[in-house]
Amino acid sequence: MKKAINIRLDEDLLFDLDSYAKELDRTRTYIIEKAVSTYFDTLDEMISDKRIDEVKKGNIEVFSLEQVASQLGLS
Repeated sequence: MKKAINIRLDEDLLFDLDSYAKELDRTRTYIIEKAVSTYFDTLDEMISDKRIDEVKKGNIEVFSLEQVASQLGLS
């Protein structure tokens, strides 16, 4: 189910959005959905990098598979 949201865009960005939508015969919504969906891959990488940095700094405790299995009584 889709839900409506309100966003504010710079006029130049909105112009580009409309140009792409017209050229591709798609709606603004379609273009924005695709752009956000694609950007999620970038955000996933950013979050992964942040978590790796936290592990390297020792701020996050890491457990081996064997430790987790043992704790869950699976070994």
